[in-house]
Amino acid sequence: MASTPRDQRRLQRGGDMSALIVGLGLGITLAIQISTMTSHDLQSVAGLITSVSRFAALSGSYFSLVGLLMVARIPWVEQSVGHDRLVTWHRKLGPWSLYLIGLHVILVVLGYSMNDKLVYYRELWNLITTYPWMLPATAGFVLMVMAGVTSYKKARAHMSYETWWIIHLYTYLAVALSFMHQILTGIMFLGHPLNKLWWISLYVFVGGSMVAWRFFLPLFRSIRHQLVVDRVVVEGSGVVSVHIKGRKLDKIGAQGGQFFGWRFLTPNFWYQSHPYSLSAAPHDKLMRITVKDLGDHSRSLARLKPGTRVLAEGPYGIFTADRAISKHVLLVGGGVGITPLRALLEEVPRGSSVDLIYRAAKEEDLVLKKELDYLAEQTGARIHYMVGPRDQFPLTPLHLARVVPNLAKCDVFVCGPEALVHRIRHSVEAVGVPSSRFHDEAFAFHSV
Repeated sequence: MASTPRDQRRLQRGGDMSALIVGLGLGITLAIQISTMTSHDLQSVAGLITSVSRFAALSGSYFSLVGLLMVARIPWVEQSVGHDRLVTWHRKLGPWSLYLIGLHVILVVLGYSMNDKLVYYRELWNLITTYPWMLPATAGFVLMVMAGVTSYKKARAHMSYETWWIIHLYTYLAVALSFMHQILTGIMFLGHPLNKLWWISLYVFVGGSMVAWRFFLPLFRSIRHQLVVDRVVVEGSGVVSVHIKGRKLDKIGAQGGQFFGWRFLTPNFWYQSHPYSLSAAPHDKLMRITVKDLGDHSRSLARLKPGTRVLAEGPYGIFTADRAISKHVLLVGGGVGITPLRALLEEVPRGSSVDLIYRAAKEEDLVLKKELDYLAEQTGARIHYMVGPRDQFPLTPLHLARVVPNLAKCDVFVCGPEALVHRIRHSVEAVGVPSSRFHDEAFAFHSV
């Protein structure tokens, strides 16, 4: 089995290298502003405010570019850093980009209004209507605010994945709309060709990476492997499995527990990429996902026709059987979160001691139960179905230790709602399972 400590060191090195590169890029970006400042910028309050606004603009724009690069799906970055970490960093960096660009808007209008001796709202109107490319930049800022607001948990909880995805997609347009404004009006770029070259190169690199890895690679893979829908199987109420066939699928290098960004080329959903985990170990001619009806897209999968072309971004994630160190493995799934665990169960090395806890509110919520029972019979795994109210199955340290006596020795894999993942993490840590042997995949919106 692969050594998790070695993988952890690799990921740590990848994270350190990424932080170093991002830090150097930020240093160069800020140096652009510093190198073009004059004594006039420091001789008045208006000049100081305007200079601070430019630092905020450069920093916020740089962070937005880095945020997009984090979700560009560059293979060697994904492998060296880890998809889950990149998505986490993207989510944490996004608000800071918005705050800094918002601060730039407030301060630059204030500095200019003080210098021109105009009231704030008149100066704002003058800037929007008279400066080159300021109107598109303003539209871009509004789009960025929309994407930022809808990314908060409380806002996401009240909208479908499709709505959130489309709004979040406007982030790309927002960044693009601000580019010409920066190049044509930024004091740090006017008359400074090297500074302009650096900034243009950043945009070209990020934009090229997005197009190459998120469009052309999936398109090439779809053509090369001839990915199409083979059949759709109803697994239960509101749950379907989509079987995707192709040729030489083993060359993709997917493992059970990983996920792809799937794009089914139908008239209504060809432009949307949705993350779904493999629900069975992949084979050289077939892959399968199992999806619950949670929105317009997942609902539409039941109506997919055999032969529908498929684009696949991935595979992503390190929620795989080779992450385990111990010969004792505990799999915990909630609801449809069982799907990647069902794939993992096929790939856990023979000879391992495996327990699987399947948590569901009702019997009809148990997905793929017949397959799980069959795999348990073949592998010797012990499956614990916990069906009913939460207080009946508290999943406390004491409760888990009774169900799985060797819990402290286990590698623990958890997939399901965020509350379930947190509860299991707390319980297994309490009995001595170290973080290196805890592996989770929470159901949440994946960033675009």
